[in-house]
Amino acid sequence: MADTALKTATFAGGCFWCMQGEFDHIDGVSKVMAGYTGGTTRNPTYEQVAHGDTGHVEAIEITYDPKKASYQKLLDIFWENIDPLDEYGQFCDKGSEYRAGIFYHDDEQKKLAEASKEKVKSLFSRPVATVLNPLRNFLSENYHHGNLLR
Repeated sequence: MADTALKTATFAGGCFWCMQGEFDHIDGVSKVMAGYTGGTTRNPTYEQVAHGDTGHVEAIEITYDPKKASYQKLLDIFWENIDPLDEYGQFCDKGSEYRAGIFYHDDEQKKLAEASKEKVKSLFSRPVATVLNPLRNFLSENYHHGNLLR
């Protein structure tokens, strides 16, 4: 009778446009938006984030229906599309603004994210550089939305 409430997931994995495509086509994902998170600068511009001194990373905010796309499924897709060992960015995108991270929204997401990171850690002998942090804010500029909305 009642509709399932949509949920939100936030991931950073290099350039936000590179990450967007991996989630865009998933059944149950209704929106993927580019933006920034994790830093201390209030309302940074793309240019400020690109200079790497805001503390923010490029990230995507995913709106999804958990009955069609579980958070665990989104985590699996995230891990499959990043280099978890690279602390300096992702693939050809280098710099502090391209670091990988999971920004959880609640205790359930935190628990699942921690378990998924432990699983990934067991696959490597080197440290996993991907960070897990609570989401404090997600900042987005309208001119990036044209590429990212369904």
